[in-house]
Amino acid sequence: MSTGALAVVLGQTPNTFTGLQTIGKIFFILALVLFVAFTAIIITRFILVPQKFLASLHHPVESLFFGSYWVTISLLLNCIQLYGVPNTGPWLVKALEILFWMYVAAVLIVGIGQYYVLFQLERLKVNNAMPAWIFPIYPLLVIGPLAGTIIPSQPHTAAVPIWLAGVMLQGMGWCVALMMYAIYTQRLMVSALPDPSTRPGMYVSVGPAGYTAAALISLGRQAPAVFERKQFFGITSLLVEDVIKVLGIMAGLFLLLFSFWFFCVSTVSVIAGAKQMSFTLNWWAFVFPNAGMTLATIQAGGALSSAGINGLCSALTIALVIMWFFTAIAHILAVRKGQVMWPGKDEDKTMNGIRWGAHAA
Repeated sequence: MSTGALAVVLGQTPNTFTGLQTIGKIFFILALVLFVAFTAIIITRFILVPQKFLASLHHPVESLFFGSYWVTISLLLNCIQLYGVPNTGPWLVKALEILFWMYVAAVLIVGIGQYYVLFQLERLKVNNAMPAWIFPIYPLLVIGPLAGTIIPSQPHTAAVPIWLAGVMLQGMGWCVALMMYAIYTQRLMVSALPDPSTRPGMYVSVGPAGYTAAALISLGRQAPAVFERKQFFGITSLLVEDVIKVLGIMAGLFLLLFSFWFFCVSTVSVIAGAKQMSFTLNWWAFVFPNAGMTLATIQAGGALSSAGINGLCSALTIALVIMWFFTAIAHILAVRKGQVMWPGKDEDKTMNGIRWGAHAA
């Protein structure tokens, strides 16, 4: 997920240089390879231990990461548009339209069904709330940015429904995320901060506002081209598409610093507990959620034609690349030491009674 997010940022960041597209393609290919490999490994796991499939879908920790699988698919679709469409024929444009609607159908089921399962089968405590509770709805939070990415290459007949779906589904995801924000903030007010090793997971809270801001600005900027001065909502007295553009950009700018506030709170919390930290998979939140804030900043820089903001975008992109390598190296070292991806060390360690080989997982 973080690798795909970085590839998307590299494909959209301003102040490009020769070879940046190649670097972005490398990260895209790596994200695709990792996605296929991890999918195969997960399928193998469920074939070897079938009981863990249903258990994982309502496990209070592991089930939340099911949404991240679908977010990865969205990021790969973004990459196909950014790196594939300019170098292929119109068939890929049509394929992306079809894949977009298939993705919409799938993540609607995930966003509704997984929360229902958690409501029905689990009793989670507010004093343990984490931003990861947003993950079941996260796939809808990246639909808006996906729509904004693929619309420019779509014919008008396809662009209009994609634009509308992007706005509506982004709104659905954002409203659910707001409810989860409230629970998470309550936990921070009445309970202690998360354990130091899991505090990087606090960055997950940066993503919803960041990706929503990116979606609103992107879709707003494209409204004039999508609606082409046609009558909309039955209004003929003004250019509705220009009004939508202004509203979209202003709404996105309104949310952008909300994302930055969560970024600052998370950063201070991580620094405060840095000496007690050991690697967990939460560390990948150093990259993916912050990519959402970076994409929103990129869109803001484009909308405002600001060289200063574009320079900030370049700095944020460089920081994301550095954090990706830092986290990847830490992950590899943790695997070698048996700290993660080892029996009893991962998110499924509390699936009591379901055995894995010679170990009780």
